[in-house]
Amino acid sequence: MTTPAHRPQEVQAPEPDEGGRGSRLLDLVERAGNALPHPFWLFWILCGVVALVSWALNASGLQVEDPSSGDLVGVRSALSADAVRDLITGAEESFVTFGPLGTVLMVMLGVAVAERSGLFEALARRMLSGLSPRTVVLGVALGGVLGKFLSDSAYVVLIPLGAVAFRAVGRSPMLGMIVAFVSINAAGDANPLIAPGDALFASVATEAAQLVDKDVVVRATDNMYFTTVSAFVLAGTIALVVDKILAKREHHLTPDPDLEAAAAQRVVAAEVDDTTELRALKLTGLAVLGYAALMVLAMLPASSPLRGEGGAIVESTFMNAIAVFLTVFFLLIGAVYGRLTGRIRGSRAIPEFMAEGVRSIAPLLVLFFAVSQFLALFKWTNIATVVAVEGADFLKQLGAPTLVLFSLLIVAVALMNLLITSGSALWTLVAPALVPMLMLLGTSPATTMALYRIADSCTNSITPMSTSFMLCVGYLQTLRRKAGIGTLVSFTLPVAMIMLVVWVLLFFAWYLLGIPLGPGAPVR
Repeated sequence: MTTPAHRPQEVQAPEPDEGGRGSRLLDLVERAGNALPHPFWLFWILCGVVALVSWALNASGLQVEDPSSGDLVGVRSALSADAVRDLITGAEESFVTFGPLGTVLMVMLGVAVAERSGLFEALARRMLSGLSPRTVVLGVALGGVLGKFLSDSAYVVLIPLGAVAFRAVGRSPMLGMIVAFVSINAAGDANPLIAPGDALFASVATEAAQLVDKDVVVRATDNMYFTTVSAFVLAGTIALVVDKILAKREHHLTPDPDLEAAAAQRVVAAEVDDTTELRALKLTGLAVLGYAALMVLAMLPASSPLRGEGGAIVESTFMNAIAVFLTVFFLLIGAVYGRLTGRIRGSRAIPEFMAEGVRSIAPLLVLFFAVSQFLALFKWTNIATVVAVEGADFLKQLGAPTLVLFSLLIVAVALMNLLITSGSALWTLVAPALVPMLMLLGTSPATTMALYRIADSCTNSITPMSTSFMLCVGYLQTLRRKAGIGTLVSFTLPVAMIMLVVWVLLFFAWYLLGIPLGPGAPVR
């Protein structure tokens, strides 16, 4: 329980907009999407669809040259003895090695302790008490854009925090989840911080560029100026769209009373007076500084096991295992705060909180099983490779003016991204075709990489093929049982489309003004 002073602000959500063609269209999108079967069954149905499509493409004899290997690749039929054998024997491995599964489970062990100790609620209440609901939107959006530095762990950490932040100012916690999700998912490539993904993008672009010029080297910092400015532009865009469009439909995001009550009462402990709480927060802050200092000291030696080959920091043990360090971080600060406030009494409380956290995401684990089997089937058929190569070849044959070609490239990659939602996988497939093609037209690899970032990001938030999309659906269902794919798409679609337009216009202005994309990386 909390004292009356600790309760969230009673702020009314914006009045529902019952009229307007745009609002009615989004209502239709929501109803149509939610009329689909439960996502668990939807992915098994999609498995059947992919199996039939793969059989038809295999029968047609369609083949393309894999740009990464030079080998001819054709679509493999899922309706074959080899497919049945491989997919059945690999089902367990496909589930256990499914990317988000390990990250979600591990980070949740730490997050659960921090959440159930009352730390998140106390931080949100004190930090947001003087802010308006509109300012909170911008704060969550900025946090999501910058939080992509945490890789997949960002979703596990920031989506629940988005709910806490919105609940603290009297707005729908489900809308807070959506704002956090779309900020990470659709604007994450506009991160001013250099992350492991930037190093991967640069290395792939370098290999592709050296097919034309063996002296070209693309660096992880080559888009830094552009992504830094883009981060704040896109966070502001998200806040504006939420305020002008999504807020008018916030009444569609009313949690089920029993689920919201359970979420709001996860912290069940003795009342904490303001003096005790403030002291606990200050000492927890010192624990944060201590942990950060320890990590810095551990990373200082070039021979540190937390560094990578040759003393690398971006491609390092620390960055590649960020989920482990985040788990320890949240476990530490949750334990410190809980002990100081009396919400953690004895050693048994911590593992009990961790177990409660895992139980709370059980629906996600069930959904992940279906998603992992579908993605394994889709990858096995080679449909993704064929789609990417055919799309790149189509652009190459157009011979359009530069800005028109850029626009078509963005549209084509954005459409491919609806099917191939892994940014690194799609870049690996299309870069060997797009980078040399545009170099021959006078466009630098850094510019092609920036164009790809724009195209790759925005449509991630509207496709059920994205594992993070389905993760967010699962989170929404923890507050509203009937929330589904349509619920999420109807709220992310306006944001994604407007962000795409704004980001393209920003890039065109950047290109026409000739501003460098990064240190030593001219835009043209």
